[in-house]
Amino acid sequence: MTFSVTDLETQLIQLQTQALGAIAQSETLKDLEQLRVRFLGKKGELSKILGGMGKLDGATRPLIGKRANEVKTALTDGLEDKLKALQTAQLEAQLQADVLDVTMPGAYAPQGRQHPLNSTIDRLLDILVGLGYTVASGPEMESDYYNFESLNTPPDHPARDMQDTFYLPDGNLLRTHTSSVQIRYMEAHEPPLRVVAPGRVYRRDTVDATHSAVFHQIELLAVDQNLTFGDLKGTVKTFLKEIFGDLPIRFRASYFPFTEPSAEVDVQWQGKWLEVMGCGMVDPNVFKAVGYDPERYTGFAAGLGVERFAMVLHQMDDIRRLYGSDLRFLRQF
Repeated sequence: MTFSVTDLETQLIQLQTQALGAIAQSETLKDLEQLRVRFLGKKGELSKILGGMGKLDGATRPLIGKRANEVKTALTDGLEDKLKALQTAQLEAQLQADVLDVTMPGAYAPQGRQHPLNSTIDRLLDILVGLGYTVASGPEMESDYYNFESLNTPPDHPARDMQDTFYLPDGNLLRTHTSSVQIRYMEAHEPPLRVVAPGRVYRRDTVDATHSAVFHQIELLAVDQNLTFGDLKGTVKTFLKEIFGDLPIRFRASYFPFTEPSAEVDVQWQGKWLEVMGCGMVDPNVFKAVGYDPERYTGFAAGLGVERFAMVLHQMDDIRRLYGSDLRFLRQF
């Protein structure tokens, strides 16, 4: 390579022409970056040409330096202009590819539905909350104390035979009713109180069209001074009227270890009496177990099976349909 002024000027002119032509023909950002490194990089072609300036005399060196700066500026401007053009083209291509055709049919997404058990629970709780009750919950694995003893059912009590229980190896059990939630709530709160306890319960039972080993209960409890059986009847009638409308209701004497007196509640449904609830005045021994003064406070409780209400409201013939995954059944709700 020669290092005369004329040769260096010629080389700079040729470099500028070659580089601008290559820049104009580049089609991608990657190609453009490679051209920048090739012509303007630290070891690029412009640097190689300027390496000969050291052998020029002092009078001509500034002329070549000025010309080299002009070439560098021209290449830099050319690279920037081409970079903007390629970026604009890339953005337009992306926008073109992402265009939404509003005339095209949308992707089908089947609408979810609430399970009939959940919708029944929500409906029942809405009514009870509207009557002033607070929703409470508790563990499904319980101790014998909370499930039986605190509810006036000692170990030798014959009422334990009414509920065939799932006992666990550690001595605990799967709760047979949500009444245990009421005990826990009373231990943590002073009267007056109104609480409703929904949840799953477990009993050893033969599964058939009307029975299941796992089902759902909702139990309500009210404790205050001077509550009477009349208050209980009024609450139950108001609740059932909201569910079933103006149907005949009757109370039949019954027995539960944790209420005295106790009753079962029937409604006349499709020409027949249908048992829907159990209820009664809270036994004084239950109040003693939680530290309430039975001489000062009275209370009433009532409980129902959610599955029974769901079957009546939706006219189902088999409780097992509620626990299956048959979409032909579930899509009806």
